[in-house]
Amino acid sequence: MSGTLYLIPTTLSDSPLRQILPDGNADIVLRLKVFIVENVRTARRFLKQVDKAIDIDALRFFELNQHTAPEQIGTYLEPLLQGCDVGIISEAGCPAIADPGADVVALAQQKGIKVVPLVGPSSILLSLMASGFNGQSFAFNGYLPIDKNARAQQLKMLEKRIYTEHQTQIFIETPYRNKQLVDDLCRTLQSHTKLCIAADITGPNEYIKTNTLAAWKKALPDIGKVPCIFLIYK
Repeated sequence: MSGTLYLIPTTLSDSPLRQILPDGNADIVLRLKVFIVENVRTARRFLKQVDKAIDIDALRFFELNQHTAPEQIGTYLEPLLQGCDVGIISEAGCPAIADPGADVVALAQQKGIKVVPLVGPSSILLSLMASGFNGQSFAFNGYLPIDKNARAQQLKMLEKRIYTEHQTQIFIETPYRNKQLVDDLCRTLQSHTKLCIAADITGPNEYIKTNTLAAWKKALPDIGKVPCIFLIYK
């Protein structure tokens, strides 16, 4: 009988774990001995936050990120096929959502391995909840193109969807390019289109505000180098 693949959320900010994650998550984490992680160092730090007494050296880690060869991913399922439970830990938030862990989950499903998602924070859902935008129909678009012309074209296409399909459009950016993205939004989209900026979600300086682009042009927040997620709607 194969083991169970647990999807283990982590925090989005530096807030204490007890404020963000259910106590039951720790019970599961502490009985696992094998983990698939995006970064071993940060995964170890997270596990120590779960329980300072945890024996890190007794644990086995498989690293899964942009440098992992596709053929290597299949080998990460071997402990599961041998009956061992395994946990996936993302860098932030929920595994397999805008995260390379999705590749492992897809293989696990193909092989009939039980997959159990644990409760935790998702910046996509939390920002959508607080935006006031359409929560019935929405799309997460990841990162937008870096090239200015390609980005402008993409933004206009996303704006068209919010008016023709009534669909909230969500995207992210590398923190140091936050201001540049907001500038591009103000320059490219219609002034009455609404933008929600959600920064440092669940953190001590959490900032979530919705306004028209015309209003944002008059007073832009200082969001440089802060993890943000952006939503647009009509």
